[in-house]
Amino acid sequence: MRAVVCPEYGPPEVLRIEERPSPVPGAGQVRVRVRAAAVNFPDVLLVGGRYQIRVPPPFVPGSEYSGVVVEVGDAVDDLTIGDLVTFTGLVGAFAEEVVADVTKLTAIPTGVDPRVAAAFGVAHRTAFHTLRSVARVCAGDELIVLGAGGGVGLATVQLAVALGASVTAVASSAEKLAVAASYGATHLVDHRGGNLRDALRDALPDGAHAVIDPVGGVLAEPALRALRRGGRFVTVGYASGVIPAIPLNLVLVKGIHILGFQFQDIALDEYTRNEHELADLLVSGRVRPHIGATFPLDKVTDALRHVGEGRAIGKVLLDITSDTEDHPWND
Repeated sequence: MRAVVCPEYGPPEVLRIEERPSPVPGAGQVRVRVRAAAVNFPDVLLVGGRYQIRVPPPFVPGSEYSGVVVEVGDAVDDLTIGDLVTFTGLVGAFAEEVVADVTKLTAIPTGVDPRVAAAFGVAHRTAFHTLRSVARVCAGDELIVLGAGGGVGLATVQLAVALGASVTAVASSAEKLAVAASYGATHLVDHRGGNLRDALRDALPDGAHAVIDPVGGVLAEPALRALRRGGRFVTVGYASGVIPAIPLNLVLVKGIHILGFQFQDIALDEYTRNEHELADLLVSGRVRPHIGATFPLDKVTDALRHVGEGRAIGKVLLDITSDTEDHPWND
């Protein structure tokens, strides 16, 4: 079986594809034949050695996949051969076959396309937990979403609309904003088209209740200035590559709350509630990830470049299964 390997830290071009023997599951594990893997911005950072967590090379990158169970180890009762599952973790997803602990796998609900499931995990879970438990967005709130064309940003637009909020989408191109509008964004702001602070003031003269920021950089301060008194600014990540410096006098004068998102900070009861609500949104079809591009496994470098250079709209997938293989999701 083939696997993508990062032999050393560097740009996506350091990645290589190796032939490896099929992994063997141990007790409490299964072997999964991967159908699709999502490419996320942290994957680019991990390969470059620039993420907040460093994985020593060599390693197989990739943080989420969907696939089918093809072998079951000892002491496994919850999964059987043929079950469709997803995985969300730190590394290991960019391979044709993987071994995983059953505790790290989630069964794909009946009726959900495995490719959709592969694109749903990281971005939509990040967005929903941020909205529900950190920003505490409610129906009728005015919300600003930075990076609204990217994976987390577009998921935030979709889910905030589902929660009844009015969304102002901020992105870097008309194409990205058009997609955000198709998922319910009310106001559209191209931050490369002029002064962002003025544009947000025009769109939201009374200010926003909350800002979700997965971008950082120069967009953060004008978005923070667009908050109304007592508003909430949630920092989720720094896709721009720049951690912003915020003038604290703005926080003092407007009584603003600046918050950070981490999964481990969500209270257990809220985490469980959020996961159930999010699964209901997926199964019901009310929310579906936007898959903007798909690459074959041997184009993994192009896929990471596409994400790392900010060209992705929504989610980017690696199609890992050979077209000749017989799987239950083949068209």
